[in-house]
Amino acid sequence: MLKKRSVTQFLISVCTFALVAACTQSNNPVPSSSPAASTGASSTAAIPIGIAVAQTSNVALLGQEQVIGAKIAETFFNQQGGVNGTPIKLMIQDTAGDEQGAINAFNTLITQDQVVGIVGPTLSQQAFGADPIADRAKVPVLAPSNTAKGVPQIGDYIARVSAPVAVVAPNAVKTALKLDPKIKNVAVFFAQNDAFSKSETETFQQTVKDQNLNLLTVQKFQTTDTDFQTQATNAMNLKPDLIIISGLAADGGNLVKQLRELGYKGLIIGGNGLNTSNVFSVCKQQCDGVLIAQAYSPELPSAINKAFRDAYKAQNKKEPPQFSAQAFTGVQVFVEALRAVDRQTKLNTLAIAPLRTALNQQILAGSYDTPLGAISFTPEGEVNQTQFYVAQIKMEQDGSNGKFEFLN
Repeated sequence: MLKKRSVTQFLISVCTFALVAACTQSNNPVPSSSPAASTGASSTAAIPIGIAVAQTSNVALLGQEQVIGAKIAETFFNQQGGVNGTPIKLMIQDTAGDEQGAINAFNTLITQDQVVGIVGPTLSQQAFGADPIADRAKVPVLAPSNTAKGVPQIGDYIARVSAPVAVVAPNAVKTALKLDPKIKNVAVFFAQNDAFSKSETETFQQTVKDQNLNLLTVQKFQTTDTDFQTQATNAMNLKPDLIIISGLAADGGNLVKQLRELGYKGLIIGGNGLNTSNVFSVCKQQCDGVLIAQAYSPELPSAINKAFRDAYKAQNKKEPPQFSAQAFTGVQVFVEALRAVDRQTKLNTLAIAPLRTALNQQILAGSYDTPLGAISFTPEGEVNQTQFYVAQIKMEQDGSNGKFEFLN
């Protein structure tokens, strides 16, 4: 097994890198069987990596953050020299918010763009629809935000850099009990048309029972809903001390807003779908105080996280969120695994099918120092990650801007 490759400083300028890549191309023509040639790549023979995330629909608040993280990774690793002198090129496809959108995006990336692998999709619901296509085609997939139970088990070519909800979600409940030891009665809400939300709520409900709390009610909604008055009123009539919401940023943010407007003053836990600063514009001042478990902290002390954090802040004038960090990590794992494969057998001597297979094997065999911390994978494709956090939303007085304040 290859050991993890340490991340170097930004030592190669963009101009120098472009010159090196151009010279490499002129001296070593890419054979027609290579992935770069088969995609009609430019003179730099860039290696195509697919990014299949939601840029439109009600999931766009999450997918847009993933695009930002992936693009930062593209720039960062190309400035490092790419894959041993060959640049990478992101091939970005919009999955929108449903399974068919993800299926279409995967098909385009696999057959038309001839990518070596795919980072995506945004939702677990989409993964269950699109990942089997990639697995049948033997194209490695790294899930950047698919935390539902069963995702790595979809196939041999499916792995994820997003820790499963069963590992992350319980931390938020335990933190809520530290903040308010008097909590006894809990109401749970979840989006019944979303695989991730259904998986996450099972974990939350089990955690409530494990902590000897009373589960008063379970209220269902759709990710497309905007009016939650009935569900919110039903729950509030039972006088819960804690409310837990599993949904996406748009619907979950609206639910938080309406609960507060109806007078609920207790703690609220948001699931991973609310784990984005984009939710601030949805629930505004009512977002204040929401607890969310995290698989990423901008304050993690490591060279690669500092590089990612600095690049994100320079571009966006705020701290990077988990979804951007996970997308960056997905691209990073592909790059470092490609480097390892290339050291064994030059990529430009491999046809795309054996390259994809070798890449998948290397991904699972490697270990990586990422913005998420040190990670590796089980033989089944599950991520091994040990560092987790809980943050609380702190809104500014203007009700439009806020931040995630880390509690541990």
